[in-house]
Amino acid sequence: MTDARPDRTPSDVDAIAEGWVATLVDLDPTVATYIGVPGRTGEWGDTSPAGADALAEAARRTRDALAATPAVDRVDEVTKTDLDAELELVVLSHERRLHLRDLNVIASPSQDLRMALDLMPTATVDDWTDIASRLATMGDALEGYRETLLQGTREGVVPAVRQVEAVAEQCLRNGKDGGFFDELASGAALEDGGALPESLRADLTRGAEMAAAAYRSLGEFLRHELLPLATPVDAVGREAYELHSRRFLGAVVDLDETYEWGIAELARMSEEQERIADRIESGASVARAIELLDADPARRLNGTDALRAWMQETSDAAVAGLAGTAFEVPDPIRRLECRIAPTKDGGIYYTGPSDDFSRPGRMWWSVPEGVTEFNTWREKTTVYHEGIPGHHLQISQGVYNRGELNTWRRQLSGSSGHVEGWALYAERLMDELGYLDDDGDRLGMLDGQRMRAARVVLDIGVHLQKTNPDGGGWTHEYALGFMRENVNMDDAFIRFEVDRYFGWPGQAPSYKVGQRVWESIRDEAAARAGESFDLKRFHAEALALGSIGLDTLRKAVLG
Repeated sequence: MTDARPDRTPSDVDAIAEGWVATLVDLDPTVATYIGVPGRTGEWGDTSPAGADALAEAARRTRDALAATPAVDRVDEVTKTDLDAELELVVLSHERRLHLRDLNVIASPSQDLRMALDLMPTATVDDWTDIASRLATMGDALEGYRETLLQGTREGVVPAVRQVEAVAEQCLRNGKDGGFFDELASGAALEDGGALPESLRADLTRGAEMAAAAYRSLGEFLRHELLPLATPVDAVGREAYELHSRRFLGAVVDLDETYEWGIAELARMSEEQERIADRIESGASVARAIELLDADPARRLNGTDALRAWMQETSDAAVAGLAGTAFEVPDPIRRLECRIAPTKDGGIYYTGPSDDFSRPGRMWWSVPEGVTEFNTWREKTTVYHEGIPGHHLQISQGVYNRGELNTWRRQLSGSSGHVEGWALYAERLMDELGYLDDDGDRLGMLDGQRMRAARVVLDIGVHLQKTNPDGGGWTHEYALGFMRENVNMDDAFIRFEVDRYFGWPGQAPSYKVGQRVWESIRDEAAARAGESFDLKRFHAEALALGSIGLDTLRKAVLG
C-alpha cells in the first residue's frame, strides 16, 4: 500500500460512508471494478427496475443514519454535507423516475456495461476468468436494462426518438462479427507473456459470442419495440433538468442567469480567438488561422504510436515543470499512463488509479476508424485537461489522501462540475503559467473553451425550450448550425456532440459552469487573503478535499 498523509482515526460518519461504498459495490459489482477494490468482479448488478428500487431504498436508510450521526471534525462536516446531498439526489431521481428513460448516446447502461470491461485487470488467469464470466452473463444485464425501459413505456416515461435510433446503431455495431467482443477474446493474453489455459480461451470465445448476440438483441429491441413508443420531444423540461443540473454540478444555480452568462462568455471567447488569429496572420479569420495551423507539418502527428508517445512526453514535461511550483505533486501521482483506447468511438477520457496506485491513472484516446493524423495545436490543452494539472492531479490527490479521507470521499464522491470544472480551470491556468504561450496552442485551448461555452447555451436552451440567440426555437438543425459556427471540428464529431447534449441533459454545461465556480472560489479566497494568498497552498487544500459537489467545495474553502 502506498503511504499517504498520517492516518486520521475513522469516525462514525466515516463508517456510514464506507457502508455506502459497500452497498454500491454489492448492488453494482462494476463499481468495485471502477475503483479497483475487491468485489464480485465477475458479475453484474441488477439493471432491472428492482435494482433501481433497491438503490433508492438503500439511499433512504443511509440518509437516515447519516442524519442521526454527529460530525466530530471538519472532515466529517464535509462528508456529511456532500454524502447527504448525493443520497437525496438518488432518492429524488428515483421518485421522478429518471432511470426509466436512462438512454443516450454516451453514458447510459448500454455504454456503461461495455466500458466496464475496459477497466478490468488482465494480468492473471483469475482476471481473465472474471472477464469470461461477465461476457457470458452480459445478456442478463442487458435484459434487466430492457425491462427497465419497458417499465418506462408502461408509465409513459420514455427516451427521445433521436437517442433510441442512435443507441440501437451503437448496439448493433458492438455486436457485429469481428467487433469489440471478438477482438477482446482473440487478443486475450497474460501480462507476463504466459499462455492462457485452452479451456479459458474457449470460455472467452464463447462469452464473446454471447455478449455480441446480447447487444444485437438489444439493438433490435430498441429499433422495433422501443422506437415506436419513444417521444419525438428532445427537451426533458425544467423540473427534470433542475435535477440533472444539480447532479452534475453538485450545486444549485440560476439556470436562466447561467443561460445569459453563457451567451456573453461565448462572445468573449470568440473575440479572444479573433485577436490570436490576427497575430498568426495579419487580418486572418479564425478559420484561416486554423487552416494555417493544420497545414504546418511541425504540428502534425502521423499514426497512433506517434500520438501516444507525444501525449506521454507532453504529460511528463508538465509533471516535471509543475511539481513544487503551482502544485504539490506527490510521487505516486507523478505516474500517468497515456494509452490508445481499444474502442473507436472518438472520445478522450481519464480513468483514475486504483486505491493503492497499483493501477495508475490513465489517459485514453479512442481514435475513430480511419483517423491517422493528429494536430498538436488542437490537443496540447487536452493533455493538460486529462492529465496534470487536470483530472489526474485532482482525482489522484483524493486517492493519495487516504489517511484522511474515507473510500467514498477518495473514489466515488463529487460531481462533473467539480471534476470537469477543475479541468477547464487547469487549462486556463496553464495559459496563465506560460505553457500555452504559442499562439497555435493557445488558439487550441480557446477552441475547446469556446465549445464548452457554446454547450452551456445549447444544453440549457434545448431542455428549457428557451429562445435561441437568433430569436427562434432550439431545433436540432439550429443546434447543429450553432455548433458548426462555434466549433472547428469534423462534422461527424459535431453531430455526435449535439446528439449527446440532446440526450444527456445538464452534463455538458457542468464543464464551463464548474470552471466559473472554481475561478470564483479562488478569486474570493485571494481577495480575502490579500498579499498573503498562496496559489500552491490554495490548490493543495482544495484538492485535498477530494472530489465533492461545488456547493460543498465553496462552503469548505470559504466557510
